[in-house]
Amino acid sequence: MTEDKPHVLVIDGMALLFRSFFATAMSGNFFKNSKGIPTNAVQGFARHVLAAQNLMQPTHLAICWDKGMQTFRNELYDGYKANRPKPAEELIPQFDMAQDLSAHLGWMNFGIVGMEADDTIASITHKWQDEARFTIVSGDKDLLQLLHPSTEIAFTKKGFTIYDVYSEARFLEEYGISPLLFPDVKAFMGDSSDGYAGVKGIGPKTALQLVQTYGTVDKILESLHLLKAGHRTKIETDLEMLQLSKELATIRRDVPIEAELDQLFVQTISDSKFDYLYDNGYTILARQLQNQL
Repeated sequence: MTEDKPHVLVIDGMALLFRSFFATAMSGNFFKNSKGIPTNAVQGFARHVLAAQNLMQPTHLAICWDKGMQTFRNELYDGYKANRPKPAEELIPQFDMAQDLSAHLGWMNFGIVGMEADDTIASITHKWQDEARFTIVSGDKDLLQLLHPSTEIAFTKKGFTIYDVYSEARFLEEYGISPLLFPDVKAFMGDSSDGYAGVKGIGPKTALQLVQTYGTVDKILESLHLLKAGHRTKIETDLEMLQLSKELATIRRDVPIEAELDQLFVQTISDSKFDYLYDNGYTILARQLQNQL
């Protein structure tokens, strides 16, 4: 039974870091350390991880990161995420700081140059899907395609402890398709935040109906003669973008994960870590940890 297997908490580090930054940056609270470097995103990220640990009680933990702005998806399509603004100046130094803090607290970092955190998350869950059960913490709905009997996703909703949790069963009930077909839906509807258009004139409702009825993008293309004339014309007009969008929407599961499952075991954070936290200006985080010990 899955309840007897190790429970791995897989954290989307990028999602929590950005979320934590904007939670306080809007009011100008950057919590700068003695060197004048902001720490708001780092401390919020770490506090969120600790709260998730307390709530979900995992046996193992992995933190996943993007490594640079450019990935293989930018090579496929130069418009991918091109409309996103550059990170705020106050956030930029905190990317490395968050990973350094993770390592110091005994949390194992994962990230591959040219890949997104999503691809690393998928590869971790795929690598050990028969050996463990997983809870992914993120705010990214693209990850719905990773749902599996061994994998659930806890989407951040409010504060540090309120989540919207999806299981494979919930997804099947709401969408009426396998999670593996979610990239096919996105291929038709596109994703404005990621910068790819899908098929112009086909929105989320129609995209889902097409996939529910016919299946994958390839199967829909084989069934074009059965579609309404309007839908057929739109698809034929944007055929190249449809196929590109499917490739961009599909999360890779083949990122090399250079670790053994035992290396992800949750470690007790000893009180010897507090000198490091206080010396680096992580005062709020240190106080939270002291209250938990």
